[in-house]
Amino acid sequence: MGLFERLRRRGRSRRTRPERNQDTEHLRQWAAQRRGVEGFLEPPTPVTETTIVFVAHDGEWTRRRIEGRDAAIRFTHRLGVPFYEVNKVGYPQRMRDYQRKQRVLRRREYRRGLEK
Repeated sequence: MGLFERLRRRGRSRRTRPERNQDTEHLRQWAAQRRGVEGFLEPPTPVTETTIVFVAHDGEWTRRRIEGRDAAIRFTHRLGVPFYEVNKVGYPQRMRDYQRKQRVLRRREYRRGLEK
């Protein structure tokens, strides 16, 4: 058996961890404190489990593990949060804009620290 065969078999047998209460509780609280929240499901990769990203109206976001697609749909439905799949719709532009703005603010803060 070659190296790649072992990796292929290992990938098939890997089980995802069930969502933890603290992950869903974090998402619940985060969504309650912000407006315009939408949920974006990220599929599992060889490195990460299935995750859901909550994005607020201003682009602020948070990411946590979730058991799977069906669990994400049920969870967002209970919270009244719109549900999307990243593979189908992509990430919202406001999320990318928020990240860009945060990078600029961090650089400014870093430069201010160097000047002191």
